[in-house]
Amino acid sequence: MLTGFMHVMSFVGSAAFYVPLLMAVYWCVDPRTGARAAVLLTLSGVVNTVLKLFFHAPRPFWTDPGTTGYEGRDSFGMPSGHAQNSVVAWGFLSSRFRRRAVWAAALVVIVLIGVSRIYLGVHSLGQVLVGWSVGALLLAAALWLEPVVVPWWSRRPMSAQLGLALAVALVCVGAAWAGLQTLDGWRWPDAWVNAITRAGGDVAPITLSEGAAAAGGLFGILAGLSAAAHRGWYDAGGELWRRVARVPVGAAGALAIYTVGLFLGTQPVQAFIVQAALGLWGAAGAPESFVRLRLATRTTPELTRAGEERVEVRP
Repeated sequence: MLTGFMHVMSFVGSAAFYVPLLMAVYWCVDPRTGARAAVLLTLSGVVNTVLKLFFHAPRPFWTDPGTTGYEGRDSFGMPSGHAQNSVVAWGFLSSRFRRRAVWAAALVVIVLIGVSRIYLGVHSLGQVLVGWSVGALLLAAALWLEPVVVPWWSRRPMSAQLGLALAVALVCVGAAWAGLQTLDGWRWPDAWVNAITRAGGDVAPITLSEGAAAAGGLFGILAGLSAAAHRGWYDAGGELWRRVARVPVGAAGALAIYTVGLFLGTQPVQAFIVQAALGLWGAAGAPESFVRLRLATRTTPELTRAGEERVEVRP
């Protein structure tokens, strides 16, 4: 029973849990809160991928025969991505409230996620502590810089915003490439390979693809949010059936892109493109579809025809 509970808490700290949750918030509840959380978590994912390449530290069950690995993970262990992202995600969401009970609940979830990773043998205490520390630094920096960066970004022309989004993504790819260079000549030790295989995993060559995919997702989300803001955002309110109906529409588009991506391969360029397309769809394509299907309305109605300059309407 305890192992099952730890698996549940580990799942709560995974992308498989965060992505559907953020899409539901962004599409059906509060677009701006969902957008902010999505950017933070995606950036955190990029940072974690890069740091793991630089540290290239083993997971406990790779090196300690007495540690049972309940997950056959073949990615490096320092810092813990679950621990890092839990601070970013739950810390950000709790920052939206001023109630102590919410903060206490978020803290409990964060601690349990970290403990679950240690229990499952996929991270050491040190890796979890570093993950929490990196997550806290990212969250604090984001909350401090957001009031300055977002207005500055929003004042830039659309073309400049897209260029900035691409530049940020390419810097992330460059950082991942630099981390990969520290592994020059590195080979998987046989003991590590055997431990991963016994845990049900499979060892794959370490390439730039994971870093490129994370950077592509960040580019897609940043570019998509810029496009959505340029179009006037959309109202996530409305009748319950309209909100619920948005989920299969958005999921269908994401599934179509993901399916096409399976045929493109997993090389860095392809991985970047697929994840960028998914980010663009989630941030801009799906909301535009909701508006056109009359499942949502624009927050800012279009008062001009295509090709005309928009005029800000002040009360």
